[in-house]
Amino acid sequence: MSKRDELITKYAADIKDKIGQTPDMDFLTKVTIGCGPSIYNADAATVSGSDKSELETVKKNFLIKKLGLSDGPELDEAIASVIEQYGKSNRNKYRAVVYYLLAKHFKKESVYK
Repeated sequence: MSKRDELITKYAADIKDKIGQTPDMDFLTKVTIGCGPSIYNADAATVSGSDKSELETVKKNFLIKKLGLSDGPELDEAIASVIEQYGKSNRNKYRAVVYYLLAKHFKKESVYK
């Protein structure tokens, strides 16, 4: 099993155990690949739910640039909702899982076709 496959398995377990959803493995794989090499870097692979600049980066680089959404309060609300869903006290919020949940939230799966 490749390192990426191991990470995807770990992300799927997080979605199932911490969020209580059954992951769409095909879509999760595409989102993980879309994260690029950041998934292999311990710091870049996770999102800090309490760091405002980190959440702003998620909004600007993922929601606005990648998904093509317009900036507005609904983006911040969606990020807050995903962080809440994932568990504020959970220290390891994987970037791929956060992006997966946000793409699902905005029904933007088509971006990864």
